[in-house]
Amino acid sequence: MQNKFSNKRRGIGMMTKYVTSGGLAFTEKGDMQKLSKYAKKGWLLESFAPFGYKLRKGDPQTFEYSVDYHTNVDEEYYLIFEDAGWTYVCSAGNGFHIFRAAAGTAPIYSDTGTLIDKYEREKKTMSKAALPLLIALIVFIFLAILGVNGWLPEIVRNISLVLVVVTLCMLVFPGLPYIAYRLKLNKLRE
Repeated sequence: MQNKFSNKRRGIGMMTKYVTSGGLAFTEKGDMQKLSKYAKKGWLLESFAPFGYKLRKGDPQTFEYSVDYHTNVDEEYYLIFEDAGWTYVCSAGNGFHIFRAAAGTAPIYSDTGTLIDKYEREKKTMSKAALPLLIALIVFIFLAILGVNGWLPEIVRNISLVLVVVTLCMLVFPGLPYIAYRLKLNKLRE
């Protein structure tokens, strides 16, 4: 039996769609191309969503999407893109900003030097998060080894082992993107 709200909910759900991201550090170009393909089918980017993007149903459009990485942006930042033909769409946190433009608009990053600057900024941001976690991971591994060998109480060993797992899980989020940006930079510099 349907309740009186089910049609409304279904109608709302039909107007939005969630698509996954491969992670901007790894699949930035592919994600932007995927968003462009969805726009041609009338699914337009509305916002970031956990592990992906939220799209809303609209008229089919021929858009190109591009992402930029900057923190603490101001109105002038958006005006620079607007003057170049790019429209602001959404941001994630204080660092990822997606813009769209009509097909054929000059790319946001048209030369290797600006791309290198873009990825250097993001690599630096990721390293600031990854380095303390890496140091903590090494300390916890060291304490766990001392505990396994009987040089520290069993409780210290057990807590250290749990902290190794927790820290390792946390390190994945800045650590893997850091590696991806380093690889992109190496490729651009070749």
